[in-house]
Amino acid sequence: MNTVSTENRQGPLAGIKVIDLSRVLAGPYCTAMMADLGAEVIKIEVPDHGDDSRHLGPFIEGESVYYGLINRGKRSIELDLKSESDLAILIQLVKESDVVVENFRPGVTKRLSIDFDSLKLHNPTLIYASISGFGQNSPLASYPAYDIVAQAMSGLMSVTGFPETGPTRSGESIGDVCAGMYASWAISSALFARERHAQSAQYIDVAMVDVLLSMQLTGLSNLFANNKAPSLVGNRHPVSTPFDTYQAKDGLVVIAIASEKLFQRFCECMGKPLLSQDSRYIDDPTRTVNQAELRKEIENWTKEQTVEEVCDLLLNAGVPASPIHDLQQATQSEHAHVRQVLTHLNDGGTPLISQPVFFNGVKPHSTQRAPSLGEANSIYKPAKTTTKSAETIQ
Repeated sequence: MNTVSTENRQGPLAGIKVIDLSRVLAGPYCTAMMADLGAEVIKIEVPDHGDDSRHLGPFIEGESVYYGLINRGKRSIELDLKSESDLAILIQLVKESDVVVENFRPGVTKRLSIDFDSLKLHNPTLIYASISGFGQNSPLASYPAYDIVAQAMSGLMSVTGFPETGPTRSGESIGDVCAGMYASWAISSALFARERHAQSAQYIDVAMVDVLLSMQLTGLSNLFANNKAPSLVGNRHPVSTPFDTYQAKDGLVVIAIASEKLFQRFCECMGKPLLSQDSRYIDDPTRTVNQAELRKEIENWTKEQTVEEVCDLLLNAGVPASPIHDLQQATQSEHAHVRQVLTHLNDGGTPLISQPVFFNGVKPHSTQRAPSLGEANSIYKPAKTTTKSAETIQ
């Protein structure tokens, strides 16, 4: 693979150098978004083995597609952080950098002398971000945590799924991904603060469980209002109705209504304008209480239409509706094309998904694929330095 060029980097974070000590998903996702925005990201990997995600399938021509998606636009060097000579190389890099990101289990960085307190001595304006399952000072801090653990302990699984089948995890590792997003947001905020007024090093502590808890605004509002934990309601919204999947002639269709004006328009589309005046459906709370009866009314209509027919009619009337796309349909849609969802690499090959935000009509993204293990050793490591293999740090 080609070495990532750091020349002519553009984007809001151009000129920022990031040391990426993280592995697998949450930390690498954070730094991948920073690379998309122009930051120079130097990924530190265990010699010979590299990031564990290099060994996760699926593979194309022996390379992990998963690793490639979340390590785009970075440089890779191999350092044994238990080696004094390699630790010295890291410290020199830290002196020249703006940000360090790590997602080791709390306590590991201190044992290796690469914790915030140790590294800020070498760089007094360093921004250091730690991402973990439970945070650095939780009673659970020392426990291991994968995404499914965070989804379970945050309460998210308890409101995801159907009563008949029980709690389920989200279809993506959103605890990792959202923790990475919050970390990148916090780092950007810290960089802004440093430019404006902050003169000292800044430490950022992100916990996956905290992130998932903070995002559950609908469930939390129900908890605070009713003093009772919300339960499973399947695909339907726990407060607004109709807001669910409904059976059409050839599949399921999503219909989402959260106002009286939209419900009236929806009833007109069904050819039942007087239904909006029915006492059982007169407002959102009443419709939610009577959602089972309303579902029958809706499906008496949707089952006579195809998904496409329902969507065409409702969308043209300004009523939110959608088919349920699989990932192939979603990434190959006209919307995805116009919104540049897929990143086009300089050397072609497997597509990537970049950060999704446009800045002044332009979406910054990396055009270089993920690096091969240690491909930048010759750039960042002295020629005479040799590194012995090290076990993956747990």
